Amino acid sequence: MTAPQVTVRPTTSADLQAVADIYAYYVRHTVATFEETPPTVADWQQRLDDLTGRKLPFLVAASDGAIAGFALAAPWRPKPAYRSTVEDTVYLAPDAVGRGTGTALLDAVVTGSARAGMRQMIAVIADTGNDASRALHRRFGFADAGHLVRVGHKHGRWIDTFLMQRELTTEHVRR
Repeated sequence: MTAPQVTVRPTTSADLQAVADIYAYYVRHTVATFEETPPTVADWQQRLDDLTGRKLPFLVAASDGAIAGFALAAPWRPKPAYRSTVEDTVYLAPDAVGRGTGTALLDAVVTGSARAGMRQMIAVIADTGNDASRALHRRFGFADAGHLVRVGHKHGRWIDTFLMQRELTTEHVRR
């Protein structure tokens, strides 16, 4: 049996309900995100408008006519000196895990961020007990940059986060 073909493309407003649904799963059932209330479609529209205005990637992966995941690069911190540093976000529909969708999305968000002139990318990864996200980021050249202990509290437990970082240069941009 072969994995379904995945197409990565820019997010449109029509995709935002699927994005909201995917993310809501992680908000409600996991500690992968520290959000406790799922953002609404209107919240996602504001984020799409903001990132589009900044020329930063907000992407979806489509497979068999459905949205299988999304990825984006957002400003790392609001202070002006961080203007060339972004934080990546990658979330997959639960049934799309393990099919290469995360790889396709992270590849595209790294490339899109480099094309947008960004210089550094940060990944903030919750310690969920599953190392898949850290392993994915390592494959893309991210290095460990820090470990924050018990910085989040969700679903009755304290959670650590791992910081990973990679440089973005024009050499990283696929031609």
